[in-house]
Amino acid sequence: MGELVEYLAKSLVDNPDLVKVKEVEGSQSLIIELSVAPEDMGKVIGKQGRIAKAIRTVVKAAATKDNKRVMVEIIQ
Repeated sequence: MGELVEYLAKSLVDNPDLVKVKEVEGSQSLIIELSVAPEDMGKVIGKQGRIAKAIRTVVKAAATKDNKRVMVEIIQ
């Protein structure tokens, strides 16, 4: 799942080298922490959070195959 988030984020930002993805595994859930450059934060979040919501929706759809609960957090 982390590779999917990384691919999506790198496609959106101006500085793809500064995109970092960290996966925190739980018993039944997976937390994916996405970190981008401060100037690219608006591109990943989007107007009223629409792009962030779309990223979460795509990841959640991909996670249903594994029967896992996935949360994507955008951190600075």
